[in-house]
Amino acid sequence: MKKALFSQLAVVAAVLLGASNALACGTQKGYTYAGLASETRAFGIAATVTPVGPFDVRAGHVAGWVGVGGPGAGPNGSDEWLQVGFSGFPTLPGSDLYYELALPRGEPTYHRLAGSLPIGRAARLAVLEVAGRPDWWRVWVDGAPASPPIHLPGSHGRWAPIATAESWDGGTAGACNGFLYRFGEVSIAGAPGGDWQPLRSAYPIAGASSRVRRDGAAAEFLAAQGDTALRLLASSNG
Repeated sequence: MKKALFSQLAVVAAVLLGASNALACGTQKGYTYAGLASETRAFGIAATVTPVGPFDVRAGHVAGWVGVGGPGAGPNGSDEWLQVGFSGFPTLPGSDLYYELALPRGEPTYHRLAGSLPIGRAARLAVLEVAGRPDWWRVWVDGAPASPPIHLPGSHGRWAPIATAESWDGGTAGACNGFLYRFGEVSIAGAPGGDWQPLRSAYPIAGASSRVRRDGAAAEFLAAQGDTALRLLASSNG
């Protein structure tokens, strides 16, 4: 069981981190990440996510999200995931609130929940398996359901959740977007429907251009990329 978990984490981490040193900013597919991956399986993840800024989105997007699954994490190595978070784009003032769903043999779908939210606006975001319905999950925002129940085949008891910031360069082969997100009270669910516990044991996710600063043993962290954000991260006390 533990070997299978480590294999799943290795697959997700390999895709998230990829060839992070191959380009000045990002993997060969133009992605960078800064966050934490739980060391243990769980039935959900929640965090209070705040887009702190400054944001310098030159191309593509930035995001701060919590979720389960990942590339290659579904049945027979298929892509399968569910995440909820804030996203930012070059022409968008503020942030979108969204969730994203990837099902086996399908393309990921982006679901916009709210738009043009001001920088500094926080939300309690969660992805949680439904009690009594194995393989069915739901997105929650500020304690209220924000999606219908969603069937994720083969997911029950298999996934270690992730809380992370993300950047995609829009296919520009290395344009480095800047972001700064705060993740507070990061928790994982010990059972479908709840039994929330602070995230304590986790692997850091970071690349050559991104940084994670965890607040000691507390279940919170800052995720940064870009010169201005990294300077603020270095000078900030919390």
